[in-house]
Amino acid sequence: MPIEILVNGEPQTAPMGQTILGLLQHLRLDPARVAVEMDRRIVKQPLWAQTVLQAGARLEIVQFVGGG
Repeated sequence: MPIEILVNGEPQTAPMGQTILGLLQHLRLDPARVAVEMDRRIVKQPLWAQTVLQAGARLEIVQFVGGG
């Protein structure tokens, strides 16, 4: 059964049991180039594989962009 979450203010669905890392992979985002906040708290990268998304979670994903 899918759950409803918000990613950068946009409604999304995710499978029950999905982790932050799984969501990033689904969104085709490079984990080495993003920072993740869930429910107004920064989640450290080593915890992404074990942090399971809950229904109603609010995530902000910020991508780092190089340039000059």
